[in-house]
Amino acid sequence: MELLNAGAGRTDEEYKEAQQWRRDELREDSQRDATYFFYAAGLAATSSGILPIQIHFLINIGVFDLLGLYGRRFGENFSTVFEGTVVLWIVVLCALGFAARKGYRWAFILGIALYALDMLALMAVFSIWAFGVHAFFVYRWFQGQKALKDLQPMA
Repeated sequence: MELLNAGAGRTDEEYKEAQQWRRDELREDSQRDATYFFYAAGLAATSSGILPIQIHFLINIGVFDLLGLYGRRFGENFSTVFEGTVVLWIVVLCALGFAARKGYRWAFILGIALYALDMLALMAVFSIWAFGVHAFFVYRWFQGQKALKDLQPMA
């Protein structure tokens, strides 16, 4: 019987089982954090006005708010462009969610970058609560990409 990690007193089989358990746990963590893309897409649909229910207190998308403020005339004349922007945002979030669930770390990083830019827009329109919700999503996606990063050397 060969001992690896002799200081811990684990056999080779115990060490391999512990490594497999850690890999499984990291995959589950990244999968769980990837589902937050779908939550963000649902909340974006709720706050945008394309659904019958609108919640603007905690949920705002900075790009939509800026379009509403500075592109009001444009939005009145070309309402389908605004709705198309909303649908595009939701589709991008869902696509990132599917890519993240498949284990692509770039999807998490791109989601973090998009939401960080949107957080700047939220700061411009003084939407502090929505900024906090965005920060929560960015934190969860950071955890998801970190889990995938930690999983890479083990594979």
